[in-house]
Amino acid sequence: MRVSRPGLRGRLGDALFRGVAGPGGPENRRRVHGTPGPRWFAADRPIRVVHGDAAMFPGGLSALLLQSLHPLAMTAVAAHSDYRHDPWGRLARTSTFLAYTTYGTADDAQRAVDRVRSVHEAVRGRTAGGEAYHASDAHLLAWVHAAEVYCFLTAHQRYGATPLDAAGQDGYVADMATVGAALGVEDPPLTFAELTERLDAYRPELHATEQARDAVGYVLLRPPLPRPLLPAYLVLGAASVALLPDWARDHLGLPVLPRAERWCVRPAGAAVTRLIRWVLPPPPPARVHHV
Repeated sequence: MRVSRPGLRGRLGDALFRGVAGPGGPENRRRVHGTPGPRWFAADRPIRVVHGDAAMFPGGLSALLLQSLHPLAMTAVAAHSDYRHDPWGRLARTSTFLAYTTYGTADDAQRAVDRVRSVHEAVRGRTAGGEAYHASDAHLLAWVHAAEVYCFLTAHQRYGATPLDAAGQDGYVADMATVGAALGVEDPPLTFAELTERLDAYRPELHATEQARDAVGYVLLRPPLPRPLLPAYLVLGAASVALLPDWARDHLGLPVLPRAERWCVRPAGAAVTRLIRWVLPPPPPARVHHV
């Protein structure tokens, strides 16, 4: 159960939580962590460590940038997503899905997956060039999954409070494979080595379309935020870019500046992530046992 906290830290944390989790956030939090029953993941699994850390903020931005490089995925987002008109709603739906599948009961996790699969089934159409796309296509799902897992994990290793060892990194990829398979991903990668191989296999299909460049500009430079929050957000944006592979940044026209990143971007990104971690307390212990 979420407890209101007094003072500046509490006010900042409550505002940030409402922005990320949406108006239903407190109730979802109580259900996710307070409902007894079996979970998909035991309390000590790497997925719980990664998804419970503030490094998910730069990781999530990085995942959006990387996923945009697949023309079919980007067309589907541009045609069917309301990320421009309701970016906070989209963020809340994503964070709620991650919360239920990572920490919620097995029944609630499956219901969350079923809702997403139902939405995916309706997302279909053709690109401007006439190529068909369908969000439920296993090949497209596998790209979105691999990009997300890579960015979440890379962000955690760079900015997380407790980076994982090699076994933990493989464990996180394997945990995410459970979620990916439930969503319809065929043969999801089970180790970090398999994950990087999967990303490399998609590279011939990737390029930055006009839609992708427009989306990247919106995400990085024109977010719908109050002016006082823009400096911290721009730092997170720069940190998210620095997480991308060089080849992805080359496609998107985002510069690789090793010295600036080492001495400016990484320390600033770490500072903002620590600030987010400070204002957002860790979730309460779940009433959990593993499936």
